[in-house]
Amino acid sequence: MSMEETEVLTTFEQQHEFVQQALVQSENYRKKKEYKKGIDLLVEALRYGIDKAQIYYRLGNIYIDGDDFNRAEYAYKRALDIDPHYVNAMHNLAIVYKRQKKISLYVKTYKKSQRMEIRHPRKSNLNQAQKKHLRHLSMKIMLGMLVTGGIAVIVMLFVAH
Repeated sequence: MSMEETEVLTTFEQQHEFVQQALVQSENYRKKKEYKKGIDLLVEALRYGIDKAQIYYRLGNIYIDGDDFNRAEYAYKRALDIDPHYVNAMHNLAIVYKRQKKISLYVKTYKKSQRMEIRHPRKSNLNQAQKKHLRHLSMKIMLGMLVTGGIAVIVMLFVAH
């Protein structure tokens, strides 16, 4: 399905695919500073109601890059209305406030984004091989800690006598 088609997509699969492609393509437009194309594409994707928080977040990114801070603020706030734990949206909203010279709002929002980062860490997009590698690595680390702890206990027992 081409991104330029304006027909209404009827199946969820078609709509989901369009939204995913729109997110990727809009990021490409943003990097090339073709902001209007990226905005138009994301606004089109909003009509399907899929991944709306991410779409608003990406709109905010385009607006902030284009120095349209009022629209960026609106987009990040909409992303946070949909997903109150969207750490990146909260962080970027703080940046908008800083650029708008709303320093007290910047400080408050930035601190909130830092607390959110701790309470609601970002979801990782690891594949199965990466997850398996991390589990294996963590098991090695735990085993090393147990061996080291066991050796320390044995040494302490011999030193104590």
